[in-house]
Amino acid sequence: MDTRSKPARAEPRAEHHAAPDSSAVSDSAAPFRELDHAKEAMIARLTAGLSPASLGAALSDWFIHLAAAPGKQLELASLCALNTRRIADYLTHVSSGIYAPVLAEPSSKDDRFRADVWQTEPYRLWQQTFLLAEQWWNTATREVPGTTRHHEDVVSFVARQLLDILAPTNFLLTNPEVSQRAMSTAGMSLVQGARNALEDAMRQQSGTPPAGLEQFKVGVNLAATPGKVVFRNHLIELIQYSPTTDEVVAEPVLIVPAWIMKYYILDLSPHNSLIRYLVGQGHTVFCVSWRNVDADDRDLSLEDYRQLGVMAALDTVSKIVPDHKIHATGYCLGGTLLSIAAAAMAGSGDNRLASVTLFAAQTDFTEPGELELFIDDSEVYFLESMMWSQGYLGAHQMAGAFQLLQSNDLIWSRIVHDYLLGERAPMIDLMAWNADATRMPYRMHSEYLRQLFLDNDLASSRYQVNGRPVSIHNIRVPMFVVGTERDHIAPWRSVYKIHDLSDTEVTFVLTSGGHNAGIVSEPGHPHRQFRIKETTADDLRVSPDEWTAAATQQEGSWWPVWSDWLKARSSSELVAPPAIGTDRSADKLPDAPGTYIFQH
Repeated sequence: MDTRSKPARAEPRAEHHAAPDSSAVSDSAAPFRELDHAKEAMIARLTAGLSPASLGAALSDWFIHLAAAPGKQLELASLCALNTRRIADYLTHVSSGIYAPVLAEPSSKDDRFRADVWQTEPYRLWQQTFLLAEQWWNTATREVPGTTRHHEDVVSFVARQLLDILAPTNFLLTNPEVSQRAMSTAGMSLVQGARNALEDAMRQQSGTPPAGLEQFKVGVNLAATPGKVVFRNHLIELIQYSPTTDEVVAEPVLIVPAWIMKYYILDLSPHNSLIRYLVGQGHTVFCVSWRNVDADDRDLSLEDYRQLGVMAALDTVSKIVPDHKIHATGYCLGGTLLSIAAAAMAGSGDNRLASVTLFAAQTDFTEPGELELFIDDSEVYFLESMMWSQGYLGAHQMAGAFQLLQSNDLIWSRIVHDYLLGERAPMIDLMAWNADATRMPYRMHSEYLRQLFLDNDLASSRYQVNGRPVSIHNIRVPMFVVGTERDHIAPWRSVYKIHDLSDTEVTFVLTSGGHNAGIVSEPGHPHRQFRIKETTADDLRVSPDEWTAAATQQEGSWWPVWSDWLKARSSSELVAPPAIGTDRSADKLPDAPGTYIFQH
């Protein structure tokens, strides 16, 4: 990746009065709390950011209740005896030359044993034994009378991670695919795998980007849509993209990406850039590029992100395209922040928005999916201590949790493929973007975790802006909301809860793919489909499953549907493209993709 020096800070943070932090302490107690933070931060370096207290509480809760449940113990003993007898019968069939019956099937999401060679002995026996062990541990960690549901989920997750380590797919002698590959290459696949492992270790040690990344250059074949930075403050650069059509839709589109990622997830290669697609469809597009914060930004708050981010961008767009409302779009955390901003605007009579679009963004955190495993009061305090010691949360500290949620796909399958089979997976633009790390400031992330994730203040209309609570119920403009089927960061059923919080027209799209691939779903991409259904303000709200049954399924990309939806909620007359920027001050700012995108 290209690197450039950090630009000078353009202006100080916005002044505001944040709501008192529940963890705030008196001045006399502060030194003692700092000692606690220092101790936790030291432990965090040894545990990869996972709280031992949180894990210990979960294991203790589960074990104590299991020890006090004779019925559950008898159930597990009975299941163990049954499985032992079934394996013995299996061995009897095999030794007699009779095809043994299937004892257990892998889940539909488990691709580890799909190859035909896993149906030969002794590999089939090892596969079946492992799957029975998975079933037993799933029974052992579930429905233990009296165990807290969150603790039960944590223990089940830990058991699954330990079993995944011991899976027969991960070892040379027990994985027939690896053995066959080694034999067919006279052992050279293992040699190449060792080279790959050594290269990756050296790159990680030296801070060098992953192998293959050099073919992708930001501003060249990534984030290459022509445009110009038209505004900059301490937290954002705002990019206005050059028109490619003689006439454009009068109402512009403002995109607010998440600051947990760099914005060019929406401007990848030219063929799969959502921003380039919108421009080509006659939309005037603006996009926020967030500053990659450092330790000096530790006190930036969620309110700073609203004021210096969303509101500053809206003010600039309103100056460049006056007298027209704005289609505001938010992705992931950017969508959550946009929801807060839109609710605050609605409550104060600010009617500059024409619509609100949310991509994989949660507004209600009561069911946030498996990410909830890592978020409770103990873990949040642990994360706060980590951030307290360094001023921010690093990308590598977040990546570990996301990888564990999909350890088979993101950890073990890669180890098998790159190191045991000796085959490098080709680098793609999405992987290059994913390696371009960002950070989150201490105060903002603490407020997000406590006020939104733990306390669910936004959905409960308790979240305050300028001393007043805001409510998503007050948003009256149409909403276009996208959830993705395999999203482990913002599960679609959680995203769907916007129906229960809003009193306006909601067009909901459920698309194939995950948190990123489901959004980067350009026309022509094979094997893409989506469901869509519009709910008016007066319609009865239904459950996610009822919505799925009633929604229309379509093949292909949802991008054209969204573009048409925006046009249908815009002025009927097309206009000449607006000028780039507001005045000559924009001449002093760089062309797209700007400078903040190059910060590391």
